[in-house]
Amino acid sequence: MSMMKEFKEFAMKGNLIDMAVAFVMGAAFGKVVSGFIDGIVMPIVGKITSGVDFNSLKYILSEAKFDASGKIISAEASIKYGAFITIFIDFILVAFFMFLLIKAINKSKKTQAAVPVAPPPPTEEQILLREIRDLLKK
Repeated sequence: MSMMKEFKEFAMKGNLIDMAVAFVMGAAFGKVVSGFIDGIVMPIVGKITSGVDFNSLKYILSEAKFDASGKIISAEASIKYGAFITIFIDFILVAFFMFLLIKAINKSKKTQAAVPVAPPPPTEEQILLREIRDLLKK
């Protein structure tokens, strides 16, 4: 079997295609949630916390040093914990929205599964075996 043929079979398997679609959808969903957080949630949180911008919160370990002309000699060293807080809130909200989405999908699957499915008709072998059984009973 040629390598191209093997690769084509691998790439066209249902699970791989489903996973690729899920990855693209997840990335797009992440952008939507990040936009929601940056545009709606964080301004509300900033308003509640008296206008504090979490992204600008940091603990400065050492100040930046400048020469006489204003050129940076050494950059500022700081721990940017505000960015971490923003990313953490982003993660919690993405996880929560994914939970709600999966919960809704599972609920819809349960309602679909609740509809009874008629059993398949007996096969020809089953019919013959039943006839034999009935003849042996007589």
